[in-house]
Amino acid sequence: MSQHDFPLDLVEAQTAWYRTYWQLADSGPTASTTRNRRRLQQLSAQIAGHPYWCGPSGTPAARLELKELARHEVGR
Repeated sequence: MSQHDFPLDLVEAQTAWYRTYWQLADSGPTASTTRNRRRLQQLSAQIAGHPYWCGPSGTPAARLELKELARHEVGR
């Protein structure tokens, strides 16, 4: 059971981050990775700068829980 009630946009951003990361990791050696690398940077900034982290629930444990939740959503 989740201890944190994450905003939907934050969960979606973290889930998109993992999907993008795995697309980048699974790409072949000759694939163009620029788009995925830029997307990861944008999502990282969106996640790190989210107002949720400024509140009392924005603890390091919450960050780990968000990552676990997103990994579970992605299925890896």
